[in-house]
Amino acid sequence: MSRALSSDLRSRVIAAVEAGSSRRAAAARFGVSVSSAIRWMQDWRESGQDRARRQGGDRRSQRAEAYKDIILAAVDARVDITLVELAEMLRREHGVAVAPSTVWRLLDRHDMTVKKRPPTRPSN
Repeated sequence: MSRALSSDLRSRVIAAVEAGSSRRAAAARFGVSVSSAIRWMQDWRESGQDRARRQGGDRRSQRAEAYKDIILAAVDARVDITLVELAEMLRREHGVAVAPSTVWRLLDRHDMTVKKRPPTRPSN
C-alpha cells in the first residue's frame, strides 16, 4: 500500500485553491493528480482538516457485529459449521450479504479460531 502524500503538500494545494487558483491548476503546479486536489479540497471544506485519513484496516466486518450473537449461537449449536454456511445462513435468514472472510474476522475478534482437523484413527 502506498503512503499518503505529505501534509505540507496538501496544505500548499489547499492554500493555492483558496487563493483563487483552480483545483486543476493547483494540481498541475504541485505535481499531484487532479482527483487528489479535488478530494483534498472537499475534505478541507467539509471537515477543515488538511491531514490524510487513516489508511487500511478492516472497514466492513463491523457490519456483521450486529449479528454476533446469532453467529456465535450457530457455532455453539453446530461446532463443525463452515464459514460459507454461516454466511449463507445470514443471507437466507436475515437478508444480510456478507463474505465468509467477514464472518472469519468476526469470529477471530471473539477468539473463536478453531482449527478443523480430519478425524484420526483411535489408538489401541
